[in-house]
Amino acid sequence: MLKKCLAAAAVYAGLWAGAAHAETISVFCAPTEFELCTKVADAWKAKTGNEAKINKMPALLDDAIPIYQQLLAAKSKDIDVLFLDVIWLGMFKANLLDLKSMVPQADQDKHFASTLNAAKLDGNLVAMPAYMDVGLMFYRKDLLEKYGKQPPKTWDELAATAKEIQEKERAAGNDKMWGYAWQAKSYEGLTCDAIELIASNGGGTIIADDGKVTIDNPQAAEAIEKAKGWIGSISPEGVLNYDEEASRAVFESGDAVFHRNWPYVWGTSHKEGSSVIDKVGVMPLPVGKDGQKSSGCLGPMYYGVSKYSAKPQVAADFVNFITGTDMQKMRAVEATLNPSIQSLYSDPDVLEKIPFLKDNQQAFADSAVRPSGYTGTSYNRVSQAFYRSTHDMLSGSGDPKEGFASLSKRLEKLKESR
Repeated sequence: MLKKCLAAAAVYAGLWAGAAHAETISVFCAPTEFELCTKVADAWKAKTGNEAKINKMPALLDDAIPIYQQLLAAKSKDIDVLFLDVIWLGMFKANLLDLKSMVPQADQDKHFASTLNAAKLDGNLVAMPAYMDVGLMFYRKDLLEKYGKQPPKTWDELAATAKEIQEKERAAGNDKMWGYAWQAKSYEGLTCDAIELIASNGGGTIIADDGKVTIDNPQAAEAIEKAKGWIGSISPEGVLNYDEEASRAVFESGDAVFHRNWPYVWGTSHKEGSSVIDKVGVMPLPVGKDGQKSSGCLGPMYYGVSKYSAKPQVAADFVNFITGTDMQKMRAVEATLNPSIQSLYSDPDVLEKIPFLKDNQQAFADSAVRPSGYTGTSYNRVSQAFYRSTHDMLSGSGDPKEGFASLSKRLEKLKESR
């Protein structure tokens, strides 16, 4: 399969035969993708003659932030291409090359607009999408079929279906069954879950692209008040301490009807040891109100070029190559990484490995973006204030209307420290 994906690159090998000399650039890649990056580098060398030296990032990606900060502050020429989380783009935008005129428009247009637009900051295209994540709803398709239920379109429908199935399963002897497992711990994951609820209810995404703080509105308060009512009802009290892995464990043990998480759960739920193999369905997140969009939180990864690179054209060419169709297909087939290129959502080889993509393309297109672009270096403080405040509301110690009014004032100050 890999040979098929790389074949297109190999046919260009003759293009560089007469080049005066080859260039070498330095590239950061995630530790879990080191082998994939090496394969991409080999294919790029076959096409161009240029070499990409792959540097493995720390196991915990956030530990790369101070490394990047040190290199960029020193205007180091030792690094050319950076691997970037979407919430880092605003933080590093002043140090990233504008790729708008360096990547052909036709190649830019292949990506989902929501993913590409998240990298358009202050009029510049600061990075190109490598692959994407978005919040999705996993569910027990066997239980919905058992009780004659359709996958819910709204959060209210989900809550009603979850409650009915939970009660009937408990009456049948499964006293551990819960209707809905999600992430309500006080951490970045709650920022994602809460934005999904609020955006799908018409309440915006905390801070708008123009810097206006929008969180103090009735739709946002209504969404969180609704979620608060789930705790102890269709979700266990322990959900207030659930992150992705804790909530996934409940679902994959067979003890939840619905489960919000990232696309990787499709793979883990079908591995040996899971109690839900061949029992899982996947759908876009529900909406809060009719007319609103499913608003799964956008979580893509990107490649950008350091503004201080001594070989910007070569580095930009590598970024366009590693984020292009052939290499995204290779990573989808080899590592089930979700492409940001729309055409691959109908590619037979990709769908064989990630079958849920076919019916969930809209979820990737309608995703909601965290306010990291505008807030820049203050994003972590903004997000922390948001998820802590939201956690207080969900745990019963705060009224959402009053909480968001107070939070709005704090965010006005925090956002300007960028």
